[in-house]
Amino acid sequence: MATNFNKNDSVKLVVENAGKTYTHNNGSTIDAIVDVSFSVQRNEYCVLLGPSGCGKSTVLRMVAGLETPTTGRILLDGKIIEGPDRHRGMVFQNYTSFDWLTVNKNVEYGMKCNGVAAREREQIAAHFLDIVQLTKFKDAYPSQLSGGMKQRVAIARTLANKPSVILMDEPFGALDAETRWNMQELMASIIESTDTTVVMVTHDIEEALFLGDRIVFFSGHPGTVMEDGPVEYKNRQRVMIKEEALDLPGYIEAERHIMALMRSQRQEIGG
Repeated sequence: MATNFNKNDSVKLVVENAGKTYTHNNGSTIDAIVDVSFSVQRNEYCVLLGPSGCGKSTVLRMVAGLETPTTGRILLDGKIIEGPDRHRGMVFQNYTSFDWLTVNKNVEYGMKCNGVAAREREQIAAHFLDIVQLTKFKDAYPSQLSGGMKQRVAIARTLANKPSVILMDEPFGALDAETRWNMQELMASIIESTDTTVVMVTHDIEEALFLGDRIVFFSGHPGTVMEDGPVEYKNRQRVMIKEEALDLPGYIEAERHIMALMRSQRQEIGG
């Protein structure tokens, strides 16, 4: 099943000539990324892809406000990002639920911190637990859940806070293959049904091609943008079922192209 992707022309996120330099204790410096520029439209699923050590996660952390660019700037909805805030929700690879809270209370947690009234929290939590298919587990504790279910809790909690953009750092990297593609299909349906904007880091080419509306490909260290463009083989559609994406004309060519980019950069860094 595929749906037309009517991209909104409003720009949600802009990364403009961003660089990040780290200084060691001995005073020497190292560039993590250099002159990185790209933009993300509203309701776009943007994937940051590239070889290990190219600075993808550094960029994501700067968008989150967890790190500050050494050069350049990053803007969300036209405002410069100067630190973390609730307008950017983060989903990490490691499970981040509070073990002492039920699934429902975990989803409500951020809203409670933001002063949302109890009745409204309950309604919003119920809505997003339904979206991630965890309604019947709302009274369970994280220790009683599988890895995929724990990530669904994290996604529901993030969505419940109504962020302007969701940032995901290898969110499915620790999952087994079957759970991983189930989660990928779930994310495809979520972005279609919630008008959410996502920026995700992954090393997985197949995952990038299935989920991404746009792929920003980074060179090897120090990272800079090598290619930036829409995922053409989907012809401006979002595909909801993994095997249907694999069968689309142009998929194999797109995969080969990115594999060639990845291989060239690994050779550059001797990997």
